[in-house]
Amino acid sequence: MPSFTRAVIGTAAVALLATACTGTSSTPQANDDATKDVNLTFWHGWSAPSEAAAIDANVKAFEAKHPNIHVKVVGNINDDKIKQALRAGGANAPDVVSSFTTDNVGTFCASNVFSDLKPFLDKSGIDLDKTFPKPLQDYTQFQGKRCTLPLLNDAYGLYYNKTAFKAAGITAPPKTLSEFDAVAKKLTKVKGDTYSQLGFMPNFHGYESTTTHFAALWNPTYFTPDGKSNLAKDPAFASMLTWQKGLVGQLGGFAKLEKYRATFGDEFGAKNPFHTGQVAMTMDGEWRLGMAREAGVKFDIGVAPFPVPDDQADSYGKGYLSGTVIGIAGTSQKQNAAWELVKFMTTDTDAVVSFANAIHNVPSTLDAIKSPKLTADENFKTFLGIAQHEKSNTTPASPNGGAYQLTLQDFGYAYEAGKVTDLAAGLAKTDEQIDKDLAQAK
Repeated sequence: MPSFTRAVIGTAAVALLATACTGTSSTPQANDDATKDVNLTFWHGWSAPSEAAAIDANVKAFEAKHPNIHVKVVGNINDDKIKQALRAGGANAPDVVSSFTTDNVGTFCASNVFSDLKPFLDKSGIDLDKTFPKPLQDYTQFQGKRCTLPLLNDAYGLYYNKTAFKAAGITAPPKTLSEFDAVAKKLTKVKGDTYSQLGFMPNFHGYESTTTHFAALWNPTYFTPDGKSNLAKDPAFASMLTWQKGLVGQLGGFAKLEKYRATFGDEFGAKNPFHTGQVAMTMDGEWRLGMAREAGVKFDIGVAPFPVPDDQADSYGKGYLSGTVIGIAGTSQKQNAAWELVKFMTTDTDAVVSFANAIHNVPSTLDAIKSPKLTADENFKTFLGIAQHEKSNTTPASPNGGAYQLTLQDFGYAYEAGKVTDLAAGLAKTDEQIDKDLAQAK
């Protein structure tokens, strides 16, 4: 699931999740015997038949290795349902929970909704640095407390229409933003007051063209060491917004681009504007490869890391990362058995690879990324490289989920539309709002 969608869902649920924490301030001790016969309940959010089948296959493989542990799998569970169950506790609550909303990890960890996994990791001798890429370690913990682990990974890069590139005489994908701007302009074909082809849709409503995805190109610092919003002080955010607004102007202006954007089909449908050729380049995750094939796209697709700021050209290859998380419900009385399932699904190389192959996501462990069993053509290998790049990064966890991301995005909407003209003052005001929201969440 795209990360900004995660932020929206996470923020909508975060206040309710906070109320779920009042009865779970102390995690049950892990004193169950995982070698005895036991029944677990595992909740996850996948709903597509192929995704659900992939989860079921992994659980069956786990049960084959642990014949005494029986897992009841319940799919299509959103964070509202998780909240209700963890607030109520009891026999009907899940033991293991997977969530798409990485932005909620701060709430999960700080409130003990999910159990602290460090004792389990230590007991199992799992070296995090040798197991998971650094950005994935970052988004599965909050203020040093690790209550979740990554369960597959999403990496974002540049998709481009090779046929359109060839027609325009462009022989290679751009690597810096100045090159990217020039290519986007060259690929843009104006038709009256609209376009017959747009090189790239830079507006922040342009699906994955979000403030946080663009900001990742500058490796930003969202918060100060004492937890205050850092948008105005870190030049990365002003640089990102200045670049984005400049490209908006070069490609015809905000109003003209918005009018064209209104003709786009659904992001996840066959009429996605990249599928139809309405845009020649787009930012998207690895899942777009499978979607484009299913949509019957008639041109050759190229994939590359998204271009980087010119003064950071040596960091080319990085990108924004996100993913799904999994943890043990703080209310579970079967913590040791639950850990065996979490450990299997997140660290068993064959389990991670089979799941990644089935749902076309990037594996979340270093060994799985390098596994010869992983199905990966040259385009998919690009995302594997992004996932392992030392400069790839993500948005940090916070006490109130993805609220700070939505606040920044709202400011981005206002700035690109010309409703706010003083960038420095606007970022400072956005900081104030984020800090106010964080104070209320504590």
